[in-house]
Amino acid sequence: MNSIDLGGLSSPYTDIMNTQAQSVQSQKLQETVGGDYTNATEEELMDACKQFEAYFLEQVFKGMEKTIPKAEGGDSSTKNLLDFFKDNTMQQLAEESTESNSLGLAQMLFEQMKRNYNIE
Repeated sequence: MNSIDLGGLSSPYTDIMNTQAQSVQSQKLQETVGGDYTNATEEELMDACKQFEAYFLEQVFKGMEKTIPKAEGGDSSTKNLLDFFKDNTMQQLAEESTESNSLGLAQMLFEQMKRNYNIE
């Protein structure tokens, strides 16, 4: 396998880091959302809803990014680093948007889950 030296980072390494970061986030969300919230506090429930909204927003951002035409050429090592930082930036933006209640999806989900789990 050919790899390009990126000052200690190689192309395959950055690809693995991107894949692992997505996997960790997805697994964290699954553990949180997949749980039983019958005895959950409102804070735990809202945290799960915010994590879901952040994950949802990140997927929306990534879908929107795919619609942008890619420029041809360029160094593949630069592309790999840009992809890595772009993914991290999208994740951070999604989390910050959720914290500022920009969509309100977490709040709506929270209210519905409170009714479903009879949390007062």
